[in-house]
Amino acid sequence: MSEPRWLSEAELRTWITFVEATHLLERRLEHQLQTDGGLSHAQYDVLTTLSAAPGQRMRMTELAGRTVVSKSGLTYQVSRLERAGLVRRESCATDERGVVAVLTEAGQRLLDKIAPGHVDTVRDYLIDLMTAEERAVLERVMSAVRERVRREDYP
Repeated sequence: MSEPRWLSEAELRTWITFVEATHLLERRLEHQLQTDGGLSHAQYDVLTTLSAAPGQRMRMTELAGRTVVSKSGLTYQVSRLERAGLVRRESCATDERGVVAVLTEAGQRLLDKIAPGHVDTVRDYLIDLMTAEERAVLERVMSAVRERVRREDYP
């Protein structure tokens, strides 16, 4: 077995800074969404994904892939959203085994209420801290990470 390629001091600082910053940003976003709408970030992601989908509906399997959660994790989140009246589930018209999640009017109203605060938080703690060039670099790097992980985890 070969020796691992240990991180240099500079690489380790980059990694630690990335991990700490992403955890802190996620906590800040969770706080904003919970305070403004009583939602978790995962639930907000489900609602916004459905809001952008044709007819504000999507098969659960596709929704799980888009929101990057397991099928059981999505089922849990959709169940909570359904109990709150923000989402409903329907049978899939083209596949008797399929289930479709649908954004309700109440779900859209809640999104309309909390989205401005969410955007402000994203701007304050990420977007407005970078120049256009830095945003382009971050997008390229994170796109490469996303594609690498998706290719290996979701062939």
